[in-house]
Amino acid sequence: MLAQLPSLEKITQQRQFFQTGETRNIEFRLSQLKRLKQLILKNQDAIALALKADLGKPQFEAMGAEILLCVEELNLTIKNLKNWAKPQRVSAPLSQFPSSARVICEPLGVVLIIGAWNYPFQLVIAPLIGAIAAGNCAILKPSELAANTSKLIADLIAKTFDPKLIAVVEGGKETTQALLAEKFDHIFFTGSHRVGKIIMEAAAKHLTPVTLELGGKNPCIIEPDTPVELTAKRIAWGKFINAGQTCIAPDYLLVHNSIKDELCQALVGAIRELYGENPAKSPDYARIINDFHFERLRALLNEGKIAVGGETNAEEHYIAPTVLDGVNWNSEIMEEEIFGPILPLIEYSNLEEAIAEINARPKPLALYLFSKSKTTQQRVLNSTSSGGVCLNDTIVHFISPELPFGGVGESGMGAYHGKLTFDTFSHKKGVLKRSFLLDLKLRYPPYGGKVKLLKWLFK
Repeated sequence: MLAQLPSLEKITQQRQFFQTGETRNIEFRLSQLKRLKQLILKNQDAIALALKADLGKPQFEAMGAEILLCVEELNLTIKNLKNWAKPQRVSAPLSQFPSSARVICEPLGVVLIIGAWNYPFQLVIAPLIGAIAAGNCAILKPSELAANTSKLIADLIAKTFDPKLIAVVEGGKETTQALLAEKFDHIFFTGSHRVGKIIMEAAAKHLTPVTLELGGKNPCIIEPDTPVELTAKRIAWGKFINAGQTCIAPDYLLVHNSIKDELCQALVGAIRELYGENPAKSPDYARIINDFHFERLRALLNEGKIAVGGETNAEEHYIAPTVLDGVNWNSEIMEEEIFGPILPLIEYSNLEEAIAEINARPKPLALYLFSKSKTTQQRVLNSTSSGGVCLNDTIVHFISPELPFGGVGESGMGAYHGKLTFDTFSHKKGVLKRSFLLDLKLRYPPYGGKVKLLKWLFK
């Protein structure tokens, strides 16, 4: 109960503030978005240092994947908010003539945003941008596993925003449970498939809508017509950024058997090019978040045959960028999402068989294909289902604000980025306005022979 009281008080304060109607004002929303942008720009170094302390994240990755990504989302939102929020005219049915119809975007109310530890700044702030833009109040729950970033977010938000508009609640599992026991108007969660089920179950008790950004075993198909060296480099970059702790990282490779050995050697070379002969000494390679995930990942190194990597250091939570050969569909490493710097390689001889294996498993958050053939690209697009697809590269589709980002099936529900984040935190209210100038008697009883007229009108 002690963990619940502060949270409940903040929710109550926000609900009362929302009822004043102040957040509905577009200029008010814009001022808060600009304030958030200044918060980020003024504290870039502090944010990067917190990410370094939590994950050993290189400054370049902190800037590119967390800080500047949020700034770009803010720039886009600030530029377009007035247009996004403008009522949209739609056509009214002839049966309602004379009338007009429009769609109004209105805020939901008080929303809860629960972030993940792997990108602990961006995965809280990016959804917040849309929540503010749509006119909501927000409770933020950063991941306690990234303790330094969580504390920094809490301090910066408290110094910058009225808690009646935006408040941070820190804590662990019990704090999250206390929050979930309360009524929200939307819950936005980024995290694991297992916890996503818990979030959805708790939300169902209040009929609260949810956005679930989960993960999955993202396949990466490599066809024989791809340029092997460049393909290996792009795969290695996408897989080992943030030490593989990325929900859209390639989880396993499906390599055509005719180029398997060549690609495997190219991956070895790409890893050395990116991180040197000893990645443990590279300033550009992150670390595993904690002891639990380090031990979980280290146990997976017993699978298959290590083509490169495999070195570990428990004290530093270091696991080298690792490629595993000799893995098959029945291997333990293929049972769950890896979420770390271990890349298993499975060979195939027939693309249809590879597609069938992908489709026999839960729908992934991302799917990758390396092939020059437009026919092959279309074939894979038409034959598979995934949250998103990137052709001839990895993870960069996440960056585009014009593309929806979200899962399907077990990899999540709902999407965001750009305008879609605004839409996620908005209710689209349909409004029909009738005129008093004309009132046809057709709809009113007694109906008599009007059924024949209806059939004639709408045939």
